[in-house]
Amino acid sequence: MSIHKYPYPVPAGDMQLLRLPGLNPEDVILDEQGRVLCGLEDGSIVRMNADGSDAVVVANTGGRPLGLEWLPDGRLLVCDCLLGLLAVDLSNQAVEVLVDSVNGKKLMICNNASVAKDGTIYFSDSSKRYLLTKIQSDIIEHIATGRLLRRNVDGSVDVLLENLQFANGVVLAPDESFVLVAQTGGGKINRVWLKGAKAGQHDMFADNLPGLPDNLSLGSDGLIWLAMPSATDFRLKIIHRLPTIVRRLIARLSEMLPVAEMRNVLLMAFNTDGECVHFVEGDPLRFHLVTGVREHNGKLYVGSVEESAVAVMPVPLALPRWKTTLAAHC
Repeated sequence: MSIHKYPYPVPAGDMQLLRLPGLNPEDVILDEQGRVLCGLEDGSIVRMNADGSDAVVVANTGGRPLGLEWLPDGRLLVCDCLLGLLAVDLSNQAVEVLVDSVNGKKLMICNNASVAKDGTIYFSDSSKRYLLTKIQSDIIEHIATGRLLRRNVDGSVDVLLENLQFANGVVLAPDESFVLVAQTGGGKINRVWLKGAKAGQHDMFADNLPGLPDNLSLGSDGLIWLAMPSATDFRLKIIHRLPTIVRRLIARLSEMLPVAEMRNVLLMAFNTDGECVHFVEGDPLRFHLVTGVREHNGKLYVGSVEESAVAVMPVPLALPRWKTTLAAHC
């Protein structure tokens, strides 16, 4: 497997912070009026104007919201890592549980999702072993138990891809011909074909990423956007080559010892051919640990699991053409 060279990131322009009445907006989404919504660690769903004014709590899941998407009926789809896949009616704050278990086993970390035009939902369950509070152990142990799942319109659930290294971001292609899923622990993005001659097959969309991939989203520019909370750590690559028992020991030690923090604001955008169109670096001293990004009309709205704000920055000029796809393999 060849190693792909990515361009150096382009510095983002001025970063504006939209302050929130709470902490850790893991993902960000916009509504038809251009208002910004995000989920906070206390279960709140907050909505505010694009300039950060009039921030109000419009619902509360009672759990911990992660990925956010819109359903065709206007409800907000919420990946709640404690409660499962939820549909939230913002008009009356009613919460419906769509999926909380698969094959009789409770979802451990319902993480990110993408919704097809007919209401089919593609979503990730990051781990069968650990809850979100143990994400570091899962990634260090490198025991692939994450899954890409599909909730059909009749409510049934299929497993599309499993044995993933902390399955995370999920996004459909604009024409819904394929769905992507990010592996945070593997530093790569997999593709599952849904239509055409390759339907049912899977291959690699991007590998050897320069950071740990988190949420994916489809921008108003038609590009696939990726948030990376941390640059790739060479120490992690070394650990992943060690025997399983040693990785488990290191994971236990990491729970007791402080880990040096790597402050980054790294965002990438790909076209549907897997070419890197944007690689953006924001100001890590003002904002860091980015986990979600939405492009909307030339601006990036960015979430984080360590901040009490949403960051907004302009999309810089596109990079020269950088091919990042691998030869297809199944």
